[in-house]
Amino acid sequence: MRRSQLFLPTLKETPSEAKIVSHRLMLRAGLVRQSAAGIYTWLPAGYRVLRKIEQIVREEQDRAGAQEVLMPTIQSAEVWRKSGRYDDYGKEMLRIVDRHDREMLFGPTAEEVITDIVANEITSYRDLPKNLYNIQWKFRDEVRPRFGVMRGREFLMKDNYSFDLDYESARHSYNKMFVAYLRTYARMGLTAIPMAADTGPIGGDLSHEFIVLADTGESAVFCDKALLELPAPGDEVDYDSDLGSTVETWASHYAATDEKHDPDNCPISGDQLVTARGIEVGHIFYFGTKYSEPLGATVQGPDGQKITLEMGSYGIGVSRLVGAIIEASHDDAGIIWPESVAPWLVGLINLKAGDSECDAASEKIYADLRAAGIEALYDDRDERAGTKFADMDLVGIPWQLTIGPRGIKDGKVDVKRRGADEKVELAIDALDDWIAERAGS
Repeated sequence: MRRSQLFLPTLKETPSEAKIVSHRLMLRAGLVRQSAAGIYTWLPAGYRVLRKIEQIVREEQDRAGAQEVLMPTIQSAEVWRKSGRYDDYGKEMLRIVDRHDREMLFGPTAEEVITDIVANEITSYRDLPKNLYNIQWKFRDEVRPRFGVMRGREFLMKDNYSFDLDYESARHSYNKMFVAYLRTYARMGLTAIPMAADTGPIGGDLSHEFIVLADTGESAVFCDKALLELPAPGDEVDYDSDLGSTVETWASHYAATDEKHDPDNCPISGDQLVTARGIEVGHIFYFGTKYSEPLGATVQGPDGQKITLEMGSYGIGVSRLVGAIIEASHDDAGIIWPESVAPWLVGLINLKAGDSECDAASEKIYADLRAAGIEALYDDRDERAGTKFADMDLVGIPWQLTIGPRGIKDGKVDVKRRGADEKVELAIDALDDWIAERAGS
């Protein structure tokens, strides 16, 4: 993409309403603009990041055996009444009446919808287990939407639901999602700590939330230092095997938010206890028959008897993750994106647009990057060098290549890794190998 053609409205000053780092940088870097309180329009650069995060989530869900569906944003109140949650959910639910006076709602979650589908379509134990997931916009009418996409009213969420015949099978489904979540966050350059959590209005008696450490996190976190050193499960993980030992390795280490941490009875002390701030980026639940029983999700078992399905649900805030990654990875100059989610991998800066030699060299490098399949942002604007450097740092593109008259004379290009302290000079003749290395990474 050429910067002269890109819609990227960056800001030099921070809007007064932005109180946390991610909100400030998302506005300044031209990723989003607020449309209404807690509701945002995603601009091209921000949307590219959002879709990359979504794709990583999708790939790891697919790998764990979940199947993607697309459920509606507008749901019937009737099915929520069957579960008993319609009146209990409170004012966070946006309630709607259509022209036929039917009560509807903008879904804050989808347990009722998916359970109703399964109740109507799955009748035999032979059709189990099933795990169905949905990446869709949700709405919760927060009383005080704030912190940008970290606590908005409209948000993109991955939610999925497992259906099993008995507790042992349901626990295996829970363990698969536990492992899939660890892999998902690791691919985004995040260290996510699983913590035993309250189930809240979702219900059930087993739950973990996944917390990413960040100085501006919303919760105080206390955990065993060993958790930060555990590697996420690699490609060798077998989701058909018993994952209990893997989950136990993580769950056996102490980790608690401030609501659950008891300083007087903490089993970890001294330097081994990490005290930090954290941001919730995912939550998983096992809740048994809480929804399947009232909604009639049953199957005929092997002995012909009716069995009520055991369920779990698993959520990842996809749009929230954009903010969480920024909170965990930034500096005074702007965002530092991990390569896996960056809007572009390489930023190419032409220091003297209009100069024939600079233009020719930059155009060739840009063409070579594109031919190698590398996503590149080429700053071809007639702007001051300082403006171009500042914009590249603000947007957070992982690699920067700089072409200028002096470099061309010496046969050199400046290479900068975002977040590193120094630039290095690379011979233009060696750039083909550098590009090939990036294309293969």
